[in-house]
Amino acid sequence: MKIIDYELFQVPPRWLFLKITTDEGIVGWGEPVIEGKASTVKAAVEELMQQLINKNPLNIEDHWNLMYRSGFYRGGPILMSAISGIDQALWDIKGKYYNAPVYELMGGACRHSMKVYSWIGGDRPQDTSEAAKNALDNGFEAIKMNATEELQYIDSYDKIDSVVERVAGIRSAVGNNFGIGIDFHGRVHRPMAKVLAKELEQFKPMFIEEPVLSENLEAVREISQTTTIPIALGERLFSRWDFKPVLESGYVDIIQPDLSHAGGITECKKIISMAEAYDVGAAPHCPLGPIALASCLQVDATCHNAFIQEQSLGIHYNKESDILDYITNKEVFEFDNGYVKIPNGPGLGVEIDEEKVREMSVVGHDWHNPIWRHKDGSIAEW
Repeated sequence: MKIIDYELFQVPPRWLFLKITTDEGIVGWGEPVIEGKASTVKAAVEELMQQLINKNPLNIEDHWNLMYRSGFYRGGPILMSAISGIDQALWDIKGKYYNAPVYELMGGACRHSMKVYSWIGGDRPQDTSEAAKNALDNGFEAIKMNATEELQYIDSYDKIDSVVERVAGIRSAVGNNFGIGIDFHGRVHRPMAKVLAKELEQFKPMFIEEPVLSENLEAVREISQTTTIPIALGERLFSRWDFKPVLESGYVDIIQPDLSHAGGITECKKIISMAEAYDVGAAPHCPLGPIALASCLQVDATCHNAFIQEQSLGIHYNKESDILDYITNKEVFEFDNGYVKIPNGPGLGVEIDEEKVREMSVVGHDWHNPIWRHKDGSIAEW
């Protein structure tokens, strides 16, 4: 079997899909994208795919190393996201070739379903108590929310009080046995992050995410020494080598590799297994489309330390399209009391509605991150 062709589809709301075709008629789908840089990743995929035409798609480990190691310059969000989508598509092909879900080809499943959480509140969090109660009523056992709007290095305590008020309202609305993930989103710098983490501890959050940017590992250490809340990060780390110092530091309790950013199925399986050796949990990052989510669930199925999965159904970004719009077997992502079954169809287990993909690729998108500024005009972290 040989790879003979590929196509890329930039589809709303902010996704990029890859279709790889073989000479035996088996096709695989991947989702190579960095939010806000879809066109850049698309160009990187086109460069990498030149090396794979006429190659056997089943030799995934060799192809991964070819794409990663033979370029001399390696790593980073663009190249690793391109590799991620290609890797997902190759695993999809391999599963379809052997008529087995991907997890069966990686040692089999250690669970039959995965806990998921629902996003609430939007970019500038609002109406969070009502949204959390709706999530509870819809069977979810956990939510995640952005903690704050923009914050300066040293900022008003009114903003801290607003966060505390929102989280207090959520806890009151949903009770004590409901998970609340609070995403600082890298918007908070070390001085205020220490204050905010201390104030939130009383509400027993499930975790705080990116309390500071992941490159500020020394600040993560300081925050970890002042709070008992589990600390999560990793969506802006792109390989096992990026995660190595984080795991070695001992300051992070939950890693969040993104299956469309951190090298795909091949690499994220290794990253999460590395974390298990440090007694660190995994909650893969996935505010993306159906191919990315299916890839996450295939890896989750094989990783003992994966405990909850992000998913984007109804997220505030998905205004023009949502994850179910691009698949025909929509039942594969039916949530039951806050859990979703591991897809057990061949490959990734999702059946892509190619007609819909082609239709929406004509619409396309040019999504970019919002640009926020402080009152003094300086750029704020989004």
